[in-house]
Amino acid sequence: MESVFPRLEPLLPRVSKPVQYVGGELNSTVKDWDATTVRWALMYPDAYEVGLPNQGVMILYEVLNEQPDVLAERTYAIWPDLEALMREHGVPQFTVDGHRPVGAFDLLGVSFATELGYTNLLSALDLAGIPLHAADRTTEHPIVVAGGHAAFNPEPIADFVDAAVLGDGEEAVLEITDLVRAWKAEGSPGGRDEILTRLAETGGVYVPRFYDVGYLDPASGGGIEYVRPNRERVPERIAKRTTMDLDAWPYPKQPLVPLAESVHERMSVEIFRGCTRGCRFCQAGMITRPVRERSIEGIGEMVRRGLDASGFEEVGLLSLSSADHSEIAEVTKGLADRYEGTNTGLSLPSTRVDAFNIDLANELSRGGRRSGLTFAPEGGSERIRRVINKMVSEEDLIRTVSAAYAAGWRQVKLYFMCGLPTETDEDVLQIAAMAKEVIRAGREASGRKDIRCTVSIGGFVPKPHTPFQWAAQCDPDTVDDRLRKLRAAVNSDRNLGRNIGMRYHDGKPSLIEGLLSRGDRRVGRVIERVWRAGGRFDGWSEHFSYERWVTAAAEALAPLGVDLAWFTTRERTEDEVLPWDHLDSGLDKEWLWDDWQDALDERELEDCRWTPCFDCGVCPAMGTDIEIGPTGRTLLPLTPVN
Repeated sequence: MESVFPRLEPLLPRVSKPVQYVGGELNSTVKDWDATTVRWALMYPDAYEVGLPNQGVMILYEVLNEQPDVLAERTYAIWPDLEALMREHGVPQFTVDGHRPVGAFDLLGVSFATELGYTNLLSALDLAGIPLHAADRTTEHPIVVAGGHAAFNPEPIADFVDAAVLGDGEEAVLEITDLVRAWKAEGSPGGRDEILTRLAETGGVYVPRFYDVGYLDPASGGGIEYVRPNRERVPERIAKRTTMDLDAWPYPKQPLVPLAESVHERMSVEIFRGCTRGCRFCQAGMITRPVRERSIEGIGEMVRRGLDASGFEEVGLLSLSSADHSEIAEVTKGLADRYEGTNTGLSLPSTRVDAFNIDLANELSRGGRRSGLTFAPEGGSERIRRVINKMVSEEDLIRTVSAAYAAGWRQVKLYFMCGLPTETDEDVLQIAAMAKEVIRAGREASGRKDIRCTVSIGGFVPKPHTPFQWAAQCDPDTVDDRLRKLRAAVNSDRNLGRNIGMRYHDGKPSLIEGLLSRGDRRVGRVIERVWRAGGRFDGWSEHFSYERWVTAAAEALAPLGVDLAWFTTRERTEDEVLPWDHLDSGLDKEWLWDDWQDALDERELEDCRWTPCFDCGVCPAMGTDIEIGPTGRTLLPLTPVN
């Protein structure tokens, strides 16, 4: 398979950041095409600088390339400047490893972290010469497989993908590879339809074309009447995949080192997967249950091997709430001891107020680096935090940040959401009061005036497989009005307000994300219309056009008797068939509904790691269980590296 690089190279001096397209990163892999049987192109549908550090793609890239007869290469979204030149000169979508045309691979695996990457998928398919619609593809085209968190409701892109995998991908991609290998060895009997049927009948791969969706008359609400298989050998429900023994999957072993600047310049280790805190807004926490911890020895070995292979000087200990690892104190102390004096920094990118302590922070900063601390109260008032089940009191927060300021930190970042269910103006204005109290407490604790508090605010988007999947989304005008009032409240006291920074986006991108996250197959025609009108990189404010989405939604949905508001700002009823009901995340729908009612009643729910089971359904449905320490083991050997 010839490289397209000779045709691509003359175009690169004419585009921004050309280095992102050349490949050859440390630890990248290029295999002999003809020596392999099954060939994967792995795509993160965003720019190289965002996609290269993505752990999911990096893990699958390495897992697949460890197989002797399997080849995996990476491809990313192409910026509009190069896309125009590629179309002009006939250069197809390519991989950055071997610069091979994506259309020549057996499979195209696309990892969606956000729904706003959907239009980039269409660009890649079109540039690759792959028909946009799965129904138009033949055995000559790759099988397009969606994964990642946004694939837990792939219905809006059902027309464009051949299959979707819910949950963890390590074992799933190997099983898919085995099926494709066997099918090819048999001479590809039954064509594309047969291999998709073989994938579907495993029960762990969703093939949208094998399911018919019926809709109610708009006069009856316009919702879904049924979703059912349209052939034998296909299950009624598709189950998510759960990798239980993380120590058996210590990937990435050799992290990719970017050539161009990327959003994360560090080597990362996932120290545990899953979360049982029960934050009602958090799709990631719900769909990744149960908690599975990596052992302290496993973490230590991954850090050692990754640093040796990459040369990075920072290690990110990743999870949804890293300080919740049952042996986080032992992990951080052991790593700090081992790497003291080596200029190797440690970081916990995700930390809860009630799981944080100064001893932990001091271990993380022992390497000489002291970055700002980030906490996520999520809601400004105690009331709204009860609604979202974020059990953090203002007293907890003030006590924690006071200790941090007293210990020498000068910068604290607080993350909140706006537009939460039942939210009022007063709930949002409490953010200003909390930020001012943080500054007062910090000045008192540190004896200094130069401390800072940055308030970062995101728009809330109700997500599938969460208790808020039934909630009405807040409209952008209301969100924007509350943010204006919040800024005025922060600035009302100049003495304190000058030390408080505010970062936020307007509510419009969140509404479109809401359309895509809870949409059904009818939304696919909106996505295609937006893409044909020039929609690209919708996750980037400079490329996003709210007007383009609103216009496309009005034109595409009006003939169907529904509209943008129907998919977003409308509250769902208990008996409504949701587009993802046939996709099993393990969570019992009745339990989610009950938790939604608890939210409306402002009732909190404890973390089931430390309390009796609340019957969410995951463990019995998936044949899994919570796997946590403490083990009582230590990170050995403790000999410092230098």
